[in-house]
Amino acid sequence: MSLSPTPSQTVGPYFHIGTDDGFIGAELVAPDHPDAVRVFGIVRDGEGAPINDSMIEVWQANAAGRYAHPEDVREELPLEEGFDGFGRTHTDGDGRYEFVTLKPGIVPGRDGRPQAPHIEVSVFARGLLKRLVTRIYFPDEAEANEADPLLASIEDAAARAALVAVADDRGLRFDINLQGDRETTFFAV
Repeated sequence: MSLSPTPSQTVGPYFHIGTDDGFIGAELVAPDHPDAVRVFGIVRDGEGAPINDSMIEVWQANAAGRYAHPEDVREELPLEEGFDGFGRTHTDGDGRYEFVTLKPGIVPGRDGRPQAPHIEVSVFARGLLKRLVTRIYFPDEAEANEADPLLASIEDAAARAALVAVADDRGLRFDINLQGDRETTFFAV
């Protein structure tokens, strides 16, 4: 019996599986929710070309700053029925992604210091052996962003600023650049 080599592609393009059946999707809240926020962007490779087969996952607290997770036992903060803070989508043919969610509240860090409202983001793409992890911060939270311990730990001002979404008439834009001159800041987790 002759064995053939394993394909060299390490991941994907399988990301549409599990993202387009409604089980886990890009709408964490309905688009007509009174506090809905649209977050969108383009995922690009090191050459600046759009990546049409990546998957983006988000995880966040609710508007009160509480996670829908058993380890978040802060009962003084309400949970929002139907909001679990987790979403997943894949990029389209032009590398675009979009989520509809709520702006999260301030959450405590591991040391108890408050963290600015943010969305945790995981990026999965072809050629990546591990996911890439970043955060999206909100442009209308300048004071909280300035005090955020994780943002404050980033010495490069441009790298820090790149983690803050840009507001426009369609919502909040957050492009993700996997490599190159405009590489998004990613965290070792």
